[in-house]
Amino acid sequence: MRFVMLVVAVLAGGTAAPGGQAPQVVTQEGKKFQPSRLTIQRGDSVVFANHDPVVHNVFSQTPGFEFNLKRQPPGARGAVRFERVGVVDVRCAIHPSMKLTLTVQ
Repeated sequence: MRFVMLVVAVLAGGTAAPGGQAPQVVTQEGKKFQPSRLTIQRGDSVVFANHDPVVHNVFSQTPGFEFNLKRQPPGARGAVRFERVGVVDVRCAIHPSMKLTLTVQ
């Protein structure tokens, strides 16, 4: 059973996540995740929004939290819903210095 579900590859701004909760937004700016640390609740979604002028590839290989949004061109948005409690290591496959620590409570 997958514990992480890819919600939508592209979301419109301000779209509520399933259950009526607004998703948390993590931007990609200056080849960094903003914020670089985030705590969410189990079942919440996180939108990854590329505000950089370059392509990013947001993913996690943390066991039980694996996902890959693939290539995100400038302006793209992708969302992931987290159904399990734990700490998730999020990276960009293109820019290895980009790191996000996501805590799911």
